[in-house]
Amino acid sequence: MEFLWEGLLSITWQQVVMYVVGAVLIWLAIKKEYEPTLLLPMGFGAILVNLPSSGVLNQVMEGAGETHGIIQWLFEVGISTSEAFPLLLFIGIGAMIDFGPLLSNPKMFLFGAAAQFGIFLTIVLAALLGFEIKDAASIGIIGAADGPTSILVSQVLGSNYIGPIAVAAYSYMALVPIIQPAAIKLVTTKKERAIKMEYRPNQVTKTTRILFPIMVTFVAGLVAPASVSLVGFLMFGNLIRECGVLNRLSETAQNDLANLITLLLGITISFSMRADQFVTVQTIMIMALGLVAFIFDTIAGVVFAKILNVFSKTKMNPMVGAAGISAFPMSARIVEKMGIAANNQNHLLMHAVGANVSGQIASAVAGGIILGFFM
Repeated sequence: MEFLWEGLLSITWQQVVMYVVGAVLIWLAIKKEYEPTLLLPMGFGAILVNLPSSGVLNQVMEGAGETHGIIQWLFEVGISTSEAFPLLLFIGIGAMIDFGPLLSNPKMFLFGAAAQFGIFLTIVLAALLGFEIKDAASIGIIGAADGPTSILVSQVLGSNYIGPIAVAAYSYMALVPIIQPAAIKLVTTKKERAIKMEYRPNQVTKTTRILFPIMVTFVAGLVAPASVSLVGFLMFGNLIRECGVLNRLSETAQNDLANLITLLLGITISFSMRADQFVTVQTIMIMALGLVAFIFDTIAGVVFAKILNVFSKTKMNPMVGAAGISAFPMSARIVEKMGIAANNQNHLLMHAVGANVSGQIASAVAGGIILGFFM
């Protein structure tokens, strides 16, 4: 009992806050089913790393010297040294994506690019609020709605706020069904949301599907060399899917690999959620700035679609522009649901999917551009 009492007395109020944060993440994962494969291990990991003298962190023990904790070791090897976990996850994500709707309607590429506006706006805002430029750039990438990219960029740039950035990125990804409809309604009328779009897909050959990931990697490497690891691993996963001779590996990448890496990534990133680094005013500011980035990415996509409508005879539903963020496929489903709510004959899913998968590419390229500018 004496050891238990000593342990309780050594707990700081900041650690208690992190226990609450961990419990909230676990509750969101289980009760609300918000990104459970990530929020649950992140929440449990937040509790583990904040226990007094936790064995999951490196410790210097009397008579034994330095001992190595498993979560700290995973972080140092899988994220800090090589960024292996986020990049391996990109292989699984690439294998999940069907670029067919994008290839049959290439103009959807424009929405993926437009919906990254909030990233760069937030970088400026964060810098104006006093964050170092490497931290401002890392905070801005939250707007990509892409957790692995956020983790990789913040790690490579050496940000002091990897934990808060990861929590913000994945939390807002989970809250897409709540945040995006409000942002879309803010800048559209019911009449605009009711605009019908006919879907007449062009035939996409197998050769095109195979060449696409190779060409995207090549072009991205020339335009933004720092994006090669992000875009390259995403496109490698897609090439496994589309080549037609690696079906078993494709299924493994989509399921076993993606699930295992997601699990490890979630509990590993909790290393950066230690109370002394996480419980700060800056964390609250990062959460707020991340929300700004996310909202303005959505608004930028919608506004861009409305601008195109001014110069186009065939009007498009501006909500499709909102799907240009990287939150796949949640954002596309939201656009479909809102389209039907405005007009029960209005099916926008395939248009939105095209914009949504272009957002996957655009967010990776945006991450590479940021690395190229601020490394």
